[in-house]
Amino acid sequence: MKKYQLDVPTPHSYTYVTKNIPNVTVEQRERALKATHYNEFAFPAGMLTIDMLSDSGTTAMTDVQWSAMFLGDESYGRNKGYYVLLDAFRDVFERGDDQKRIIDLVRTDCEDVEKMMDEVYLCEYEGGLFNGGSAQMERPNTFIIQQGRAAESVLFELVKKILNAREPGKIYTIPSNGHFDTTEGNIKQMGSIPRNLYNKKLLWEVPENGHYEKNPFKGNMDTEKLEELITKLGPENVPLIYTTITNNTVCGQPVSMANLRECSRIAHKYDIPYMFDAARWAENAYFIKVNEEGYADKSIPEIAKEMFSYCDGFTASLKKDGHANMGGVLAFRDKGLFWKKFSDFNEDGTVKTDVGILLKVKQISSYGNDSYGGMSGRDIMALAAGLYEAAKFDYLDARVKQCEYLAQGFYKAGVKGVVLPAGGHGVYINMDEFFDNKRGPETFAGQGFSVELIRRYGIRTAELGNYSMEYDLKTPEQQAEVANVVRFAINRSQLSKEHMDYVIAAVKALYEDRATIPNIRIVKGKNLPMRHFHAFLETYEPSEDEK
Repeated sequence: MKKYQLDVPTPHSYTYVTKNIPNVTVEQRERALKATHYNEFAFPAGMLTIDMLSDSGTTAMTDVQWSAMFLGDESYGRNKGYYVLLDAFRDVFERGDDQKRIIDLVRTDCEDVEKMMDEVYLCEYEGGLFNGGSAQMERPNTFIIQQGRAAESVLFELVKKILNAREPGKIYTIPSNGHFDTTEGNIKQMGSIPRNLYNKKLLWEVPENGHYEKNPFKGNMDTEKLEELITKLGPENVPLIYTTITNNTVCGQPVSMANLRECSRIAHKYDIPYMFDAARWAENAYFIKVNEEGYADKSIPEIAKEMFSYCDGFTASLKKDGHANMGGVLAFRDKGLFWKKFSDFNEDGTVKTDVGILLKVKQISSYGNDSYGGMSGRDIMALAAGLYEAAKFDYLDARVKQCEYLAQGFYKAGVKGVVLPAGGHGVYINMDEFFDNKRGPETFAGQGFSVELIRRYGIRTAELGNYSMEYDLKTPEQQAEVANVVRFAINRSQLSKEHMDYVIAAVKALYEDRATIPNIRIVKGKNLPMRHFHAFLETYEPSEDEK
């Protein structure tokens, strides 16, 4: 059979719908940039050639997901999708290859009421991350919310309230391998200190010829730094430990199973709940399968099952990883360490105040009944179907290889600072190296790069470095943990090789003319929480030394 194998990848999908790209001049984009105060989030998407700001909620859905939307049940209480979604969570995060897939009963319009009662409506589950039936009412531990940052807000607002009631005014530290912008913003708003513990030296390493034989898992938590920090501060001052999978802040790099296991061990050694930011869990599972010893023959769901066995709870934006265009979740282990730490108990050990009940009150008061959490029934069904779609190896393989194609294109074009290997959802460029280390951290030259890429070529990216991560507002310790990068997010199943080649050519041209890229200063909103979403900026010419 070998003689029939080709040295090109086998196609795995078709495109049925196209979207035309408008013809926009440089002058028109420049006018729009000035009108929107050079804030890339405020630039009109309809004036872009390629939008790589984020893959959040912008990826293409499959025909299976679109068809599932027609099955959406918009009932206010306990719509069908509620049961389907919670069980899809159990399937992909806890059951591995032994999945129930009750979504198929809804897809086939099962009219056997007894069967639906026994297999969907009245099933009882407890002891895991997703209680069901009366257990989810008595001890709620799974909360459907419309996106990840809202799930984070619900979590951290309540954690703050509980901690302040116990010790008013006390300041806590929450370490991670890399808190993303909204996570960091929510932690700051609860009055706590976010810390990012990773190996920056390894992150910037470029292998010979631009290729690693195996992915080195640059997104790993630096476990020595983690244990040192806990010892220095005292475990009582570290209420949670977070791992982001994949590590979006650290250039979309994956985290190894060994590192997840070790972080869990350290957290539990000090009796600290271990949490995931699991927005890109499927991509991370893919990297483990392809690169980590002992996982090559395991399926993505089987790998996910082990990954989630190490955490006490997680938040996730489910707008990533190809899940759907809307969705999020907060969950914690039934009667697990998070529950024990943040619930209050009577002297006899009975529960006085269940943290799950408090979270449910916040969910209902802010986002809607627990059956939908701010999501439509259509979106719930698309998300449930998307969880299974995102776990398909062929899809993940094509997605990761498309990212690597773009990263290698930059590298071969001579662009300095490309982070290799590529992450699972995007490509990152180190702006310090891109500018030959001539631009200081408060010139925000990475934002200047992003603005100029929009102006000249209609390509929008996300600056995730000194400007967005608020380098100028951090302590020296925190400043050392900032990766000064710009991200090119790649939307699932949406961009072609033609798009990638256009981006490569544009970045190559901009790199060769980098001396003319403006610096940026903040003219309004410097101290606003998550300022990059709403600050006003202006450009200014770099000095001769900076050129």
